[in-house]
Amino acid sequence: MSSRTRTRAVKTAAGVHTVRIPRQRGRRSDPFVIVVPERPSLTREAFGFIGRALWRFRRALAPTALAVLALPVTAILHVLAWWSGLLLAPVAAAPLVWLLVMQRRRPATGTTLGWRTGLAALAVTASAWVALAAGFGPLAGPLELLWLLTLIAAQTVWLIVRRTQTPEEIV
Repeated sequence: MSSRTRTRAVKTAAGVHTVRIPRQRGRRSDPFVIVVPERPSLTREAFGFIGRALWRFRRALAPTALAVLALPVTAILHVLAWWSGLLLAPVAAAPLVWLLVMQRRRPATGTTLGWRTGLAALAVTASAWVALAAGFGPLAGPLELLWLLTLIAAQTVWLIVRRTQTPEEIV
């Protein structure tokens, strides 16, 4: 690029190249500016690809998003009010109450009973983890392993329940 077209004093945003075209000699028109964006880096392209893939399958990854969100929320609860774990502990029994009420209202056997029991156990595990993580910290002792196993189980169950839908219906 010649020194006549390169700018020296004009400040531009990061990642943008500005080219000023000098005035034509015989005409009295205002100069114009052409803004040429910089080519994105390979890192930006990779993050863009990952971001678009996560956005496309956002419904399929709902349990993972909730589990990842639960980590900082329980850490903040632990730091600000460790006693909140004591308040959350009775919530862990709510899925068992739900299971008993459902079995009393609509008795089930076989596969339905298995799904109800499994979902109640998963919900008890998740809510117990939230109560313990709020009380002791999300990474204390075996809580991080319990978080990981609960995440894997919840994501697996979520994908099994949604398996009858095609990818176009999911998004």
